[in-house]
Amino acid sequence: MLDERMRQLKESAFDPLARPLLSVPPLALSIAGLALGVGAAVALWQGAYPAGFALWFLNRVFDGLDGTVARSRGVQSDFGGYLDIVIDFVVYAAIPVGLALGRPSETVTLSLIFLLCTYYVNAASWMYLAAILEKRNLSRSDKLTTITMPTGIIGGTETILFYTLFILFPAHLMWLFSLMGTLILITILQRLVWAYHHLS
Repeated sequence: MLDERMRQLKESAFDPLARPLLSVPPLALSIAGLALGVGAAVALWQGAYPAGFALWFLNRVFDGLDGTVARSRGVQSDFGGYLDIVIDFVVYAAIPVGLALGRPSETVTLSLIFLLCTYYVNAASWMYLAAILEKRNLSRSDKLTTITMPTGIIGGTETILFYTLFILFPAHLMWLFSLMGTLILITILQRLVWAYHHLS
């Protein structure tokens, strides 16, 4: 929902940070971001919340830097975009799993299962719809992402906000997991309605 506005703002903010890193291959930044994200999940599993939060924050920084460096060097590629989304999904799965393992309870586990199930359906929803839009040449030519992502209530920006809340308020994981999962379901329905009206 907020991604379009935040994307241009992020690009402006990350551009000065990327300049000293232009000699670093974007792939190396992506892999470093993956290591930071998995490290965050492990730290949260062990109950080291300050360390987990710091690693999560750095993961998000590196996630933004790899694309900015690639564009600044003129080496942006479809493979880079593909790898970026795969890494995002690994980290987005690992963080809540790490949190749930660190605070084991039946209610947290059930809400985690619900959340991960909505991720699965949501991924199919927007990825396949994005592929259809690309096929029909309905994607935007000025986009900063590799593929067009149909918008919804929960996008990348909202995901970052929710994950930050997960880490800051681990005692409320059941409610936060359930709320995010419910909003993702609404997002899936939004895209289904949009697709019905525009692709039929």
